[in-house]
Amino acid sequence: MTTIRPTTAAGARERPLTDRPESPRQRFVRRFRRERPAVVALVVVVLIALAALLAPLLATHDPDAQVLTDRLQAPNGEHWFGTDDLGRDVYSRLLYAGRISLLAAVQATAIGIAIGVPLGLAAGYLRGWVDVVLSRIADAVMSIPALLLALAIVGILEPDLTSAMIAIGLVYAPQFFRLTRASTLAVREETFIEAARSVGGTSRAIITGHVLPNALSPLVVQISLAMGFAILFEASISFLGLGVQPPDSSWGSMLGRSTRFFEQSPHLVLIPGLAILVTVLAFNVIGDGVRDSLGREVRRPTQ
Repeated sequence: MTTIRPTTAAGARERPLTDRPESPRQRFVRRFRRERPAVVALVVVVLIALAALLAPLLATHDPDAQVLTDRLQAPNGEHWFGTDDLGRDVYSRLLYAGRISLLAAVQATAIGIAIGVPLGLAAGYLRGWVDVVLSRIADAVMSIPALLLALAIVGILEPDLTSAMIAIGLVYAPQFFRLTRASTLAVREETFIEAARSVGGTSRAIITGHVLPNALSPLVVQISLAMGFAILFEASISFLGLGVQPPDSSWGSMLGRSTRFFEQSPHLVLIPGLAILVTVLAFNVIGDGVRDSLGREVRRPTQ
């Protein structure tokens, strides 16, 4: 007969504890690694950013050097991506233009965050007339077509890169506002918020110490999507000649200048267009992967 001996308390204490609970960061990293498309997209974005950052080292020619005898050449051994209508090396210009496009996207997204997140926190936590006024303003801005509003803002200011970044940031700020407000509403009545109020915590301390950290998960997803949006909108504005001005160039301005040579030199349109497509798609895939990796942490506040 088999004898079953109960486990004693001493025996339980002697058993090593090898399974420790995962931290939220470890859980996110583990889940994100399983999102193969998102991992590939992240690698693509990193490579594009490095190529833009190292443009002075990777460029094979001066991006602004004009050699009219070499104009509109197809890709070849000397000019890997060919030359434009002024004989400038397209490969070198693409690298330098990437610096401007990515920098513009980062700064425009930062403007949207700086405006939308604080106002969303205030509206969601304070409620009352503050919430009503800010929500109506956000609804009014979002009711206007985004590109039309951005073009109007650029027209009011001045057609240059700074105006384009401000316009894109203002257009996207309501998105950050609504997302932050929804996240704040989801946590403002939680027990830990009530506990912070009961011990005399100020509204500012509660918002920065408790509400904002719980709103970060959906914001991370939105930031990735906003980067793709900003690159696409900057390209659209520069395509119309209202963004980056010569001698500087972005992917959008390269695309806009090259459309008249499409039949003769289609590579002038395809190369910057492909750069925009791949970068925007990569940021969107990263956003989807981050959202799926966060799971309920991001879905609950946005419902």
